[in-house]
Amino acid sequence: MPTLKPTASSERIAALDYLRGFALLGIFVANMLFFHTPYVYIDPFTWFRSLSDEVSHMWVDILFQSSFYPLFAMLFGYGMNMQYEKAVRLGRPFVPTAARRMGILLLFGIIHAFLIWPGDILITYALMGLIFMWMLRLPAAALTAIGAVVYIVPMGLLTLLTFLAEKLDPGGMMGAYADITNINRSIEAYAGGSFGEVTAQRTADWLFMNSVSIPMGIFMILPLFMFGAAAGKARLIEKASANWKKWIIPAILFTAVGLSLKSLPYFAELRYTTQMLQDSIGGPILTVGYVGIVLLLLQSGLVRKVFHPVASAGRMSLTVYLTQSIIATLIFYSYGLGYYGKVSVSLGTWLAVAIFAIQCILADLYFQKFRQGPFEHIWRRLTYGK
Repeated sequence: MPTLKPTASSERIAALDYLRGFALLGIFVANMLFFHTPYVYIDPFTWFRSLSDEVSHMWVDILFQSSFYPLFAMLFGYGMNMQYEKAVRLGRPFVPTAARRMGILLLFGIIHAFLIWPGDILITYALMGLIFMWMLRLPAAALTAIGAVVYIVPMGLLTLLTFLAEKLDPGGMMGAYADITNINRSIEAYAGGSFGEVTAQRTADWLFMNSVSIPMGIFMILPLFMFGAAAGKARLIEKASANWKKWIIPAILFTAVGLSLKSLPYFAELRYTTQMLQDSIGGPILTVGYVGIVLLLLQSGLVRKVFHPVASAGRMSLTVYLTQSIIATLIFYSYGLGYYGKVSVSLGTWLAVAIFAIQCILADLYFQKFRQGPFEHIWRRLTYGK
């Protein structure tokens, strides 16, 4: 019986690597706010004092926040479907291998969340992946339908409840938004605390963020996996080069609608309701627009050549994601350079772009000698053995 092995270089789909690379950039730009600011506890609409920070935050919020993690989640689902179809093609059981992969990813996530940065997404991906791996035998239409119901119904109800609460008691919601106690604790720990104090704050932050977000992953992350797998079963990315003209209208339409929804909190009343629409609806819609734009640009050989290092970063997405956290925390946390709370939004944004650019160059050089990223190699060895 054929042995189930990791994906070989010759089997890779280049467009997926480009998309992963751009997703890593977008996620890092959005995450940078969490690296240097107690972002999870503040009201970002009133926190920033300078006009420059307000404007920079607005653009990061509209263009990046909640618009790239859906892309990465969809690509995760796309990739898992490729692994499932490969297992079926080889006549090998998929679930045992997938379970091992998710178990190891969970271990990566635990180390990342509690020893490096509490904004980890790997734990959620691993837990949702353990559910998702049983669903991959479903056809594309079923995955799309189930994903739409699981995502839209809870998000719609939550948006409705937010609207009603904001209408009935806007002052109460507004007053409870900024958590001054945890803001001060975060600044004290990350800017000047010992490694033990930073670790304790990391744990507190992780518990605060994930006590709700991990269960909500069933309604927010799992459906995105389903959409990605459905796209994989339809070979949307593989067929994009031949059908590129069909992407023009979706790219324009989804980008326009997505940007409009993402801009709502800045130009409409009912801030919290519009924030729900911005993140839960506008973010994924803009994601589809971004995918269309990237796929259209990749029809140009010049674009593929210039941005090839971005694809190299996409090939080692786990390594790039983890090293972004390592680098950023060494810059901002007290056991590193200690710049927590001391940089502007615009500086943090450009710093993220600069770090990612260096990562892309190094990834491109790395793949001249090696086939897999360092953490990808560890993941593979622990999953498949030699």
